[in-house]
Amino acid sequence: MTQTSNARIEHANLTVANPQESAQLMSDLFGWRIRWEGPSMLGGHTVHVGSEEDYLALYTNDEVRAAKPHFTKGVPLNHIGIVVDDLDSTEAKVIAAGLKPFSHGDYEPGRRFYFFDSNGIEFEVVCYN
Repeated sequence: MTQTSNARIEHANLTVANPQESAQLMSDLFGWRIRWEGPSMLGGHTVHVGSEEDYLALYTNDEVRAAKPHFTKGVPLNHIGIVVDDLDSTEAKVIAAGLKPFSHGDYEPGRRFYFFDSNGIEFEVVCYN
């Protein structure tokens, strides 16, 4: 018999052009807070934004800042899924931030929509109630 595990994803580390800007967006949309900010181990700068249990580590360095990258979807990441309690109010915040929700769906196990941030990173926002 297979034993179950209590493993969970603690964080994802993403390269972005401006981690402070990206962290502010995540705070505005999802009510997250900056947990830590400082120099990265191998150079550059990182901001950790999220909840007490999990977060996104938003990394940049001088080369990335200068390039202001817009990443191609699926190279290598397809999207990051974020669970919210109120899909409609979150979508209103996404629109107010100047971003465009798309691919709305209402199928098991919940309602959802997607959006791209200014770096071209796709987020899926889902509500299970």
